Amino acid sequence: MRKQVTTAARWPEEADKPNCTVNIAFTFMGLYWLEVPNRTLQGMPDVFISGMRSRASMLGDRDPTKTAGDDPDWDKDWDPIWQGNRKDGLGGKEDVHILVTLNAQSDIGDARPGTPDYLARIQKPHPDLEARTEWLRGLTNDYVVLIEKNGTSGDKPYQEASAVFDDFGGIKLPTAREHFGFTDGIGDPVFKGQYPPEKEKTAVIGRGKRMGEGWQPLETGEFILGHPDESQELPPTAMPPEFMQNGTYMAYRKLHENVSSFHSVVQEEAERYAQVMHIDLYEAKETILAKMCGRWSDGVPLAKVSTFAEWVAFGQAGGWLDDKGHFIMKPEAWNKNLSYIRTPDASDFRYADDMAGYKCPAGAHMRRMNTRDYLDPLNKFGVDPDTGEQFKNEDATHALNKRRRILRRGLPYGPPNFDPRDDDSEQGVIMMIMGVDLFRQFEFVQQQWIQYGLDFHQGNNTCPMLGRHDHHTRHTIPSDPRSGKPPYVMTKLKTFVECRGGDYFFVPSMIALRMIAMGIVDPT
Repeated sequence: MRKQVTTAARWPEEADKPNCTVNIAFTFMGLYWLEVPNRTLQGMPDVFISGMRSRASMLGDRDPTKTAGDDPDWDKDWDPIWQGNRKDGLGGKEDVHILVTLNAQSDIGDARPGTPDYLARIQKPHPDLEARTEWLRGLTNDYVVLIEKNGTSGDKPYQEASAVFDDFGGIKLPTAREHFGFTDGIGDPVFKGQYPPEKEKTAVIGRGKRMGEGWQPLETGEFILGHPDESQELPPTAMPPEFMQNGTYMAYRKLHENVSSFHSVVQEEAERYAQVMHIDLYEAKETILAKMCGRWSDGVPLAKVSTFAEWVAFGQAGGWLDDKGHFIMKPEAWNKNLSYIRTPDASDFRYADDMAGYKCPAGAHMRRMNTRDYLDPLNKFGVDPDTGEQFKNEDATHALNKRRRILRRGLPYGPPNFDPRDDDSEQGVIMMIMGVDLFRQFEFVQQQWIQYGLDFHQGNNTCPMLGRHDHHTRHTIPSDPRSGKPPYVMTKLKTFVECRGGDYFFVPSMIALRMIAMGIVDPT
């Protein structure tokens, strides 16, 4: 199947991109059964060899206060395909070996927006998806396991993921939001060589690193093996070098979203917040959501637009909010909001001027996922007595952040529309997280920044959105003393996101695929 794999070569124009892409990745046991030499396998990272299941306690996928012996059924909610994967830690017949990912465009054809034909076709994948998977369907079930659906034996050969749609004036259009309603996928990092030079100048703003000379792309070796990383060294690789060159590692995670619990908790906290702050319920709810995430629900960052009134004015000026802060449900408003989140303005902000979190709480989801310049050791807490403003370190850099960046794609799965649903309905996000060092990048962020709060002066408080809340249910929302309003502490958080399984994968280069296929991986 090597010739079917989509390479990293750029297509000349956007219109030239394929109707369906195909990529492939291998677990450690997959490489083992494909007879990659032991010496090569032994040179791979320990966390990759062990697999994601063995890291569940550290990742927050099971209660870290209990041992596996205390809680033998900790994975009871995982999809069956992942329950059996690496069950005994050594590999078995139920292991997952290979992950094939396909990304198909919609089958729009000549249909025009607003027509019944367009609505029917935009939610269907291009026919090339079926053509590109014919070889998979030709294999017997001894090799291909049907992906489970709703926790039972599956009826589909793949885990489906697609955008969540909303109704804009009678026209259903794909949104950039996941099932909780937050706009997602805005601030992925930019590294050297990812874009052509002219495009890179714009793309890097807010998404690269700030090191005293404006925004710069991150080093390629943070995301692709065989290239210098931010320490100006080559990331460690197994022998032979040709096998690892231009490859990377990926954490594949299926994250279920408890939508009903989330909205119930937000509603209850918003009612109390409205009373404390003397504001109406809609403002309270939108503010609570923003203070949990770090962005308003339309993707506008709190670090730049920190109050409800400012947000309403910003959205009005942009053409997607009305004067009450409600989204204008018309196609032109949808287009204006999407255009905004694709601009550098949605990513170009900092945290060194808001160390106390008056604008964006230090424990908010976004500050945990990408700390930006917040961790610069020269940053200073407190207020300038002359101006009343927080102290600012204008020269703050991303030096303590740039080695923790991850490439991520969050792909919603489940019902296509924002219909009412409960926690048991099947919806969430498929996460594909890539980097050259699973331990230094993904696992560090997941353990130290999502499931722990010390770096953000939050003690044991976890991320209000992704964290486990079995034992710690608080999220602190500071308040600027000049406002005369008190700080607010959310106290009723539940675990809103639960892992349904996954594993660590090696994503090979085209050369590595050829070496595997020909059996010529020679570590000597």
